[in-house]
Amino acid sequence: MTAEEHAAGARIAVVTGASSGIGAATARQLADAGYRVVLTARRRDRIEELAAALPNAEAYVLDVTDRAAVDAFAASLDRCDVLVNNAGGALGADPVATGDPADWRAMYEVNVLGTLHITQALLPALTASGDGTVVVVSSTAGHGTYEGGGGYVAAKHGEHVLAETLRLELCGQPVRVIEIAPGMVKTEGFATTRFRGDTAKAAKVYEGVAEPLDADDVAATITWAVTRPPHVNIDLLVVRPRAQASNSKVHRTS
Repeated sequence: MTAEEHAAGARIAVVTGASSGIGAATARQLADAGYRVVLTARRRDRIEELAAALPNAEAYVLDVTDRAAVDAFAASLDRCDVLVNNAGGALGADPVATGDPADWRAMYEVNVLGTLHITQALLPALTASGDGTVVVVSSTAGHGTYEGGGGYVAAKHGEHVLAETLRLELCGQPVRVIEIAPGMVKTEGFATTRFRGDTAKAAKVYEGVAEPLDADDVAATITWAVTRPPHVNIDLLVVRPRAQASNSKVHRTS
């Protein structure tokens, strides 16, 4: 950020996992809302391409599970007004009896510890802004379980508890903590990654669902919550497609 931008009070929004899906859509919508957006993710080409297409954005390659890298990133910022913790993901859909502990560990690392690392590192700047906002993009998996989802559900429950506890601990400070919990969202890579590139299995997740949420739906929800007046905190917003009544009840046309 230039000295001129800082002097003018340009508000900075950091979005993790911004290389695709909800993160990329959120970066676009926050840029449209007037924020200077810092896109972070591991895929340099994706975030640099997106940053170049936005009116006021920059890219920073970052793995949120690497605490030293996160601390270096935080030190590079002059200010931070909004942090969108979007980096995360699911691996596998095995029952608890046969689930791979390595998958469980990896999901906990990125969904919970990744959120912890970047939030801890940026919290001083968010507080110093006088009007900071922490957004945690969790999941309906953080509020109810389903068969084959044990590892992901456990991680998302952990992320939900992190947000809930942080809100209690920051009471009286000028920082809001918002949790957005999406249900069924059809994005370019979430299910494919979960099923390790098996596109047929990924497609079955959405089979017969006429209108699952898309990345823009969730990004619009995040942007709406972030742009409420400073005294308004959206503690928890669960957003699902109309066809999904719960994690285990979905209307399918075929």
